[in-house]
Amino acid sequence: MKKTPKDHSRIADKTRLLLKFNYVSAFLSLLFGLACHYYMQVSPPIPYVFLGYSVLNLCNNIAFYKHRNLVAMAIVTSVLSLISTLIITMYSGGIQSPFIFVLAVIVLAGYISTSVFGKIYLYAILVIIGLIYLLTAGNFSWIVDGVPATSKDLFSLLSLTFSIYLMEGVFGRDLLKAHDKLFRTKQEVEAKIKEKENLLKEVHHRVKNNLQTISSLLSLQSRNIQDADIKKMLKSSQNRVIAMAMIHEMLYLREDSTQIDYGSYVRELVEHLVRSVKGTSANIDLDIDIPEMTFNIDTAIPLGLLVNEAVTNTLKYGILEDSKGQIFIRMRKGKQDDFELYIGDNGVGFSEETTHRNSKSLGLKLIHKLVRQLRGSLKRDASKKGTHYIIHFKEISDQLPSMAG
Repeated sequence: MKKTPKDHSRIADKTRLLLKFNYVSAFLSLLFGLACHYYMQVSPPIPYVFLGYSVLNLCNNIAFYKHRNLVAMAIVTSVLSLISTLIITMYSGGIQSPFIFVLAVIVLAGYISTSVFGKIYLYAILVIIGLIYLLTAGNFSWIVDGVPATSKDLFSLLSLTFSIYLMEGVFGRDLLKAHDKLFRTKQEVEAKIKEKENLLKEVHHRVKNNLQTISSLLSLQSRNIQDADIKKMLKSSQNRVIAMAMIHEMLYLREDSTQIDYGSYVRELVEHLVRSVKGTSANIDLDIDIPEMTFNIDTAIPLGLLVNEAVTNTLKYGILEDSKGQIFIRMRKGKQDDFELYIGDNGVGFSEETTHRNSKSLGLKLIHKLVRQLRGSLKRDASKKGTHYIIHFKEISDQLPSMAG
């Protein structure tokens, strides 16, 4: 698998941190070993272990520049640190040795390579500490304290300084840098997301403006046409364009520009259609019952066009002239991420023999094509007066299928 720039950056950070740990621990071990041998008169093998660890860790770093294997360097560092710490701990008082705190540093060094190594060293060191306690409590003869009584305080001070400096000076400082870097990256990502959201809103705004321009052109064109049927066709096309424009306008106004509140959209759309077809004094009652639910644009547009066609057909052919009428629209969510849309009216209806296949009505054909686009099913309820559709569909998120055919 090809590594990404982020992978290379993460590996580079781990390499830098491990190399720094090796150099710092080797230098401190050299100083600690010299102090043990020449100043504190600590008995062997403690001074030699410090000096040997310092030399071997430097060799480990040098070898890394040749083989460039981070995992290998991490394993050698951890094993070398573990063995050296165990020897020094066992020869400086066992469980009472202040140098035992360095074992915690080894766990951190293990986590540098991978979390697996870190967990292995964590549980292994917990077991080792338990064994050291048992061996110390058992007064085994080979557990000795090679630190003279006069040097115990200084040895404890240097041991604590050694472990604290490695934890805070190396890992702590790197952790702070990593936190700052993560915080800056988070700010950059949030800024980019905000920028993309603003761009997306601007796209919705421009699409809405363009669709409104098309609607205005259709309106201007219809004024110069005397044929009533053609004027109706242009008006229907204008309403379809407005139905799409309203979706983009709502997405532009919403904080979440990817989801549209479908209940408010349907109510606004149907009210517009009633005013457009029947006029402002229409005697139409709207019974719209859509609970709070949102859809993405891939679902909202065909679903909005479907409602547009069904309601337009009702207003044109179902509820005649100025007679009182009623339009019902309900939507419910099913059990398996499907939805049921019910659209009905109390108008005159049309024959059961009339279908989208034998009808010349473009609206009826569009309704069936839009249901297919939603990958749903449609059936008519002929037991009630008027026209009643029951539509089952699921939300779609991929590219919209073609309406051709």
